[in-house]
Amino acid sequence: MPRTPTHLIVGLLTAAVLAGCGTAAPEPRQTTQSSTLGSAPGFVVSDAQFEQIFPNRDKFYSYGSLVRAFDAFPVFATVGDEDTRKREAAAFFANVYHETQGLRLVVEANTANYGNYCDAGLSYGCPAGRDSYYGRGPVQLSWNYNYRAAGDSIGLDLLDDPGVVKRDETVAWKTALWFWNTQASAMSATAHSAMGDGQGFGATIRVFNGALECDGHNAAQVQDRVDAYLRIAGVLGVSPGENLRC
Repeated sequence: MPRTPTHLIVGLLTAAVLAGCGTAAPEPRQTTQSSTLGSAPGFVVSDAQFEQIFPNRDKFYSYGSLVRAFDAFPVFATVGDEDTRKREAAAFFANVYHETQGLRLVVEANTANYGNYCDAGLSYGCPAGRDSYYGRGPVQLSWNYNYRAAGDSIGLDLLDDPGVVKRDETVAWKTALWFWNTQASAMSATAHSAMGDGQGFGATIRVFNGALECDGHNAAQVQDRVDAYLRIAGVLGVSPGENLRC
């Protein structure tokens, strides 16, 4: 999937503090080490629904590894009533689906772009090499500054060893949840807060790739995300809400 150096452009913006999204953090979910679960306690998506949403995914991505990642960001899909929580989960999965072609990509497909994600002007540079910060994981995390910030958040040195994101499936999910819960769009909303306060799915598109896709820039890409969201909301049995586009 072709990508541009501006992918995950919001890494240059100020990260929104998770505790500052206007809601009290809920009690952490119970988690399990099993990779095959009927349903994770407290999560609005069952293992069977996850299978239905991502039927052709790479075996690297499992429901169990996603559940294990919740410890890092326990607020994900736990705020509001059941419909709100389901919409947030659907919105997260829809963007993930778009970024990874249905979780079939663990690493960025276009190797020609690998050297484009190093901002060498930053004080910490690119210690793993200029071509080491290409897209990996459920949100195709890219750029040296995003690897550094995500690693600082989850307690790993991803700047020096970005390859962990393609070797450890739980770490991969944690980077996706980091992006979802902490990175703000130009409108100062995280994807998590946007779904929690009713801004709608369109606001999450702006977080992911607003500079390239919103305000009429790439209607086909926006439509692909919306189509995925509508399908996944149907799997979860929830109405999609309003404001689907950005």
